[in-house]
Amino acid sequence: MAQTDEFLLQLRSANPIDTVMSSYVTLIKRGHNYVCACPFHSEKTPSCTVFMDTQSFYCFGCGAGGDVITFTMKIENLVFAEAIKLLAQRGGVTMPEFKGDNREAKRRTRIYEMNRLSANFFFLNLIKGNDKRGLKYLTSRGITPQTVKKYGLGYAPDSWNMLYDYLRSQGYYDDEIVDAWLCARSAKGRPYDIFRNRVMFPIVDMRGNVIGFGGRVLDDSKPKYLNTATTPVFDKGSNLYSMNLAKNSPEKKMILAEGYMDVIAVNQAGFDNVVATLGTAITANQAQLLSRYVNEIVIAYDSDGAGQAATQKAINHFSAVGVSTRIIRLEGAKDPDEYIKKFGSVRFKQLIEGSLDANNFILDKCEEGLDLNTEQGQVEYLNRAAKELAKIEKTIEREIYISRTAKKTNISVDVLKSHIDAQITKSRFGEKRTEWKNIQAAVNPIDKINPEARDYPKESKAEEIIIYHLMREPGDCEWLKEKISPDNFVTPFNKKVYSSLLGILNNSSFFTISMLADEFSPEELGKISGIGAKYHGMGHNRNSALDCINTLQKFNKISAVDPSFDDIQKALNSKRK
Repeated sequence: MAQTDEFLLQLRSANPIDTVMSSYVTLIKRGHNYVCACPFHSEKTPSCTVFMDTQSFYCFGCGAGGDVITFTMKIENLVFAEAIKLLAQRGGVTMPEFKGDNREAKRRTRIYEMNRLSANFFFLNLIKGNDKRGLKYLTSRGITPQTVKKYGLGYAPDSWNMLYDYLRSQGYYDDEIVDAWLCARSAKGRPYDIFRNRVMFPIVDMRGNVIGFGGRVLDDSKPKYLNTATTPVFDKGSNLYSMNLAKNSPEKKMILAEGYMDVIAVNQAGFDNVVATLGTAITANQAQLLSRYVNEIVIAYDSDGAGQAATQKAINHFSAVGVSTRIIRLEGAKDPDEYIKKFGSVRFKQLIEGSLDANNFILDKCEEGLDLNTEQGQVEYLNRAAKELAKIEKTIEREIYISRTAKKTNISVDVLKSHIDAQITKSRFGEKRTEWKNIQAAVNPIDKINPEARDYPKESKAEEIIIYHLMREPGDCEWLKEKISPDNFVTPFNKKVYSSLLGILNNSSFFTISMLADEFSPEELGKISGIGAKYHGMGHNRNSALDCINTLQKFNKISAVDPSFDDIQKALNSKRK
């Protein structure tokens, strides 16, 4: 066994997939395997299965799949080399020296290093630089020196090239500085600093890497806040500000604020369980991330119209991942920062404890713009409220809010309940219709990765069984190589998979899906894992593999004699559809 293969085997043994995945999701035992709600898309019914005998996972909902290494790559947004390093540290396995091509890992490492140096550059410029505008701004906002240090706050000088010159002096090249989104290029191609005359907020991931920056202007120029764009190490829709600190909080709930200064003010007031999005509304990915740590979110958005609209969107995202939501009403202040300055941390704590649950918040929103003293206002309110009440899944919970709503309008509880029951019945009919459409789509799905499979269903199935056999029985590599060549495969994707498997298993006695990580995208790896999931436990052996080999050889013989056979086959399959 090659050194690399031996290491991967040790790595998998030290990091059982159920142990690793259980630190991100709740696993439910089902027979010999586990199921869970997929961490890569929103769902209420678990569709992700963890196969213990193959140490792999596959989501039948979104198609994500792989082994413990590919799972770590996907959930932590890492490349292969970074994922195995993380797992090696986790499992106490010594990392060997790899001779392979780790260009992407090196590229990301260089960006992490540039970001760390830049954060230090901004920090020192804030503390020791001649321009004191950044320090004066933070002092005016009541930020203490301890908080400045805790968050690594800094100041980007009002210069076009100070950061650029510094990074060049540290051995970094123009292209990679631009790649990190620390500099941009002028029309003439000259790099210039992106962040200028701004208070800087380093964004740190949960492993302590500086992955990006937010910068706030000190004048009236636009944009007020400027955030790092997407880079190889940063995606603003998948990260949260201060999550690196909040994840260690003993609190069972998380406070979600709207911006950097709100987070810093709340944290400084003694609440370390606070995070914020990065210049955008909460995303499904961020909701998924928070659901791994807490089961309740307290939303502390601004009291203006935009903040309230963002609250409604956040409630929907958290509901989709099974996280309950409460909402703070900021009376007498526009945001948490101002509220704490006016009323103090004790009052803010009371505000959290008295926060509204999501249902009360939504029902209160139904009253906006209506006069409940008029019949017309009451009818409109009841129509709005009924739609929201019908969405509450738990019967007892729904009954409580129906009673509350009926009292508010002096309407009979039975009449309101009857109206809502009709809405629920209608909604369920629509859901069943959607479910039926999904079943139809699953019976004859559109395969974006291997579209030719629809034209050759019999042959593609034979190819998949051969691939499955090779993944389950790597020792049969030489036997299969003698029996059938990749050129005998009909569909291009399966041909590529089979060819790659023959190559990597030529000198290996075991297989794990991450061995294919250099050649296939995460979506393609999911497709390959899906092949394993589809035929799992069906007892395929050499005889069934031989039957599939005969199917492909028969097809190739007929095609060789009559080239038009290929077109006839496509036409027949098209008519069947």
